[in-house]
Parts: sequence; C-alpha cells; structure tokens
Amino acid sequence: MSGQDALQSTELRDFAQMLSEVFTSGDDHRIGEVVELDRALWSTLTELGLDRLTGSEESGGSGAGWLEAALLLEAAGSAAAAVPVAENDLLAGWLLEQAGLDAAPAVRTAAVLDADGRARHVPWARFADSIVVLWESPQGWQVAEVARGDVEIVEAVNLAAEPRDHMCVDLSALSGRDVPAGTADEFRHRGALVRALATAGAMDRVLELVVDHTTARVQFGRPLAKFQAVQALVADIATEASLVHAAADGAVDAVLAGGFDDASTRFAIAAAASCAGHAASVVARNAHQALGAIGFTMEHELHRHANRILSWRSEFGTVASWDSELLAAAGEAGDVWALITGGPAR
Repeated sequence: MSGQDALQSTELRDFAQMLSEVFTSGDDHRIGEVVELDRALWSTLTELGLDRLTGSEESGGSGAGWLEAALLLEAAGSAAAAVPVAENDLLAGWLLEQAGLDAAPAVRTAAVLDADGRARHVPWARFADSIVVLWESPQGWQVAEVARGDVEIVEAVNLAAEPRDHMCVDLSALSGRDVPAGTADEFRHRGALVRALATAGAMDRVLELVVDHTTARVQFGRPLAKFQAVQALVADIATEASLVHAAADGAVDAVLAGGFDDASTRFAIAAAASCAGHAASVVARNAHQALGAIGFTMEHELHRHANRILSWRSEFGTVASWDSELLAAAGEAGDVWALITGGPAR
C-alpha cells in the first residue's frame, strides 16, 4: 500500500467513525404514518458539509468523491435516516452543476419530467424547498430549478411511508439550461447506484437486529441462534447483504475508474441494482421469519428497514429492467466469463 493509499484509508476510517456518531439506528415513525423530513438531522448534515458532500467547492460543496458518498449513503441507509442526502447532492446538486446553475444551501430533490411536465414518485417533493427538473425539449435535454410553490404536487408514499409524491409543472413557463444528451441516462444510473448503496447499509442493520434477537431470545431452553434452521436464515441474510455490498462497491470502483459514460460502469451498476433487488426479498423474508411476530409490530425497528429495501428496488428502474440489461450485455458479449469477472470491454 502506498503512502497516499494509507492516508486515504485512514481518512475514510475517520470519516466512517464520524458518520456513526452523526446517525443513530432507526427512526421512530409508526406504520401508517408518513415519514417526515428530519430537520434537526438535516441541519447537522448541513453544518458538517454533508448535505452537498460531492458538490464542487466552487459551488459551495465539500468536494468529496464517490468513496465518501458511499460511506454516507450506507450510514444513512443503516439508520433509516429521514433526509434526502442522495437526492440533494448526487442528483439535484449534480444536475445544477451540469447546467451551470447556482446551488445555494437548500433542501432539494430531482425529477425527470415527461412530455406533459409530469413526474411520479418523486422523493421528498413535499418537503423540498425546490425541485431540480430534467426534461427533453425540441432543442434537447434541459435542466431548471423550480420552487416547490410553483409545482402542483399530489402527495403519495411508498411501502415504507416515505414521501414519493407526484408532480406537474408547466413546461412552457420553464427557462432551462442545456445539458448533454446522456444526462438522463446518467441520472438513472446514479439513482440506481445510490439506492443500492443505501440498501447495503439497511441490510447491515437488519442483520444486526436479527443476530441480536436470535442470540438473546430463548426457546425450549436454548437461544434461537442454536437452532440449525434459524442459523440457515441468518446465514442467508449475511450472504445476501455481503453480495449487495460487493456489487455496490464494485460499481463505485467502476465509477472512479471510468466515469458513468463507460460501458463497464453501466454494467457494474446494473449488476448492483439487480443484486440489491433480488436480495431484498430474501433479507426481508428471512428476517421476519427469524423474529416472528415482534418484527411486524409498530414498536420494533425491523419493518422500517425491510419496507425500505423492498421499496427502493423499484426506484430508478425495476429489478426486471436491470436484469434485462444484464441479459442483453451477456448476449452481446463474446466471452461471458470475462464479462462477469471484468465487465464489458471498453
């Protein structure tokens, strides 16, 4: 390991330790209630420069990269944090920089509009100060920032009761900035990657909850963890969580190596999204089987994470759509094994 690598490793460990002190495990919302923006936590993140962690320093960001962003997203996912860290920084903030627009401190989310100026299931829209929108005009793809008061919003939630609102804006009233043609595709891949990273963090917390419960709970005179059937459930959770971590980390490495335009990066992100989506079923099912009825109660933390990972897998592309991308890449590859182990040729 070079001196620079060692320095970076030490800095990342210190950063991870700081995040563990900023985030606490679980939120306190109850089933059936909408998750509201945790403004106290958001204020803390803003003070620490974590609200725009990867934004350029010239635009008011902290100038960090995807390694730091991955740690932040995993920590937020593990804590079920009710803050739009991914949307504000890696989606909305990135779009503003792409368009050369100012990004003053605010709570932002982002959306891709259809030809009628509509977008569905927009994260945190009702709590955002503004929404950064991306749409295709006759002149090409454009970006604009719209104040929440200028947007028609129909409130909705996902399975985890997180805000996923529907919105509509008048495209004729927007004055947008041109962005490259590939911006919409990168937006989708960025969104898939941030959800995979958050899912990895949430699965880590699910595993902790299951291990704590099965080692403490005694049945028939011995801990549940001593029963072979329970051990198999826990082992499968650990395996799936590790797979998601490996796939998401591999996608981050691909981004660092080749950027989002590289075919290897797109393949790696598709793999991460697919792994996270399929693993969510196993992790949620096995965790609830291991905990039994208590895992379904409003007071227990498990359902908050299980419902999130089941919801997140349908955002920025369905599991089936990412599976299809992987299948198409495999069909086009001359050497499937090389594709699996090293990604498509550049």
